[in-house]
Amino acid sequence: MPLDPQAKKLLQQLAEMELPPLSTLEALQARELVAKLRGKELRPQAVGRVENRTLLNIPVRIYTPEGSTPLPVLVYFHGGGWVLGNLDAADNICRSLANGAGCIVVSVDYRLAPEHKFPAAVEDAYAVTNWVAKNAATLHGDSTRIAVGGDSAGGNLAAAVALMARDQGEPSLVYQLLIYPVTQYGFETKSYHEYGQGGFGLTKEEMVWFWHHYLADAADGQNPYASPLLANTLTKLPPACIITAECDVLRDEAEAYAARLQSAGVSVQQHRYDGMIHTFVGMGAVLDRGKQALADIAAELRIALAT
Repeated sequence: MPLDPQAKKLLQQLAEMELPPLSTLEALQARELVAKLRGKELRPQAVGRVENRTLLNIPVRIYTPEGSTPLPVLVYFHGGGWVLGNLDAADNICRSLANGAGCIVVSVDYRLAPEHKFPAAVEDAYAVTNWVAKNAATLHGDSTRIAVGGDSAGGNLAAAVALMARDQGEPSLVYQLLIYPVTQYGFETKSYHEYGQGGFGLTKEEMVWFWHHYLADAADGQNPYASPLLANTLTKLPPACIITAECDVLRDEAEAYAARLQSAGVSVQQHRYDGMIHTFVGMGAVLDRGKQALADIAAELRIALAT
């Protein structure tokens, strides 16, 4: 299927700006460029309560919707290739999920690479998730309904936290929401060859750049907490919702992870959005399919987290 017309127009507008490829920049330069480009929602969705806090020396933003408590809790990790992104980057997604799914969302500002290499981000993500599970009542949350989620590199962290929680024996998670997640250190899938260059947004060169910053050594890419697809077994993991975009280099590894989860007996809801590009779920302001996908995800999350 060809690119969605709205996605094509967006990519054309970005091309006309003649921006330097991220892969040619230092990490700080890339962060400055992305910060300038990030458009702010004119009217961000109102949520019952939004609070910035620090848990275990890690900044978080807690979104609590209106509703009777205790509420289920989603611990969310933003995207950005482990190098870019912050709490603001995931703000519109977190607001939508809090309201649409009727759950508390704890967005985590984990440590970024290259200043903090793997496994720093995973350790932060797991630490906050474990804290939330043990202290859910203080957030007006339900400790028996804790989920993890994230987009892109954040989806990678959510998958890694689910693996780590299983391996460590805590916390008990009921769901994992993986939005076009990175699942393997490697660049040779069909989707990489089809969409790794040629103006589809996220490029192969950028993913190489992200991984280079994230890993201290290429051997770390074989660690299942960096590459969940390489885990020996995916049994005894929580049910998953996996979202992919057709025109995305990460499509095939995300769908391969969904297939492996299903083969391991894990319940999986997988949805591919045709004609869409990487990061589309967070672009509801300009992409109708992104807005619809976010509503779809929230509806599934609400069902999954129901008592």
